[in-house]
Amino acid sequence: MSDSMPAPGPQEPDGGVPVAEAYDPAAPTPLGVQRVPTGDAGVDALLERLGDVDHLAADGHLEVYEDVHRGLRDALTALDTRPGPQPEPHNHRS
Repeated sequence: MSDSMPAPGPQEPDGGVPVAEAYDPAAPTPLGVQRVPTGDAGVDALLERLGDVDHLAADGHLEVYEDVHRGLRDALTALDTRPGPQPEPHNHRS
C-alpha cells in the first residue's frame, strides 16, 4: 500500500459526502472558435451571439444559427438599400 492519499474530490456544499463527477458525452462543449471583430457593431454583435451555442445542447444550436443568419442577411440587404450618390438629372435639349 502507498502512504500517499488521493486528493479529495468535490464535496457537497455542506461539506458532506463527495459528489461523483459524471461524464456526460452529450453535455455542451465549447468549440473555442475565435471570432475576429469586423468593425461593424451590428455584425460583431451577431457573431458574438454564435458563442451562445457553446453553452447549449446540440438541439438548441439551430435557433441561434437561424437568428444569426437572419441578422447577417438583413445587414447585407441593408447595404443595397442605403442611399448612395444620386445620378445627376440629364438636361435634354429639344
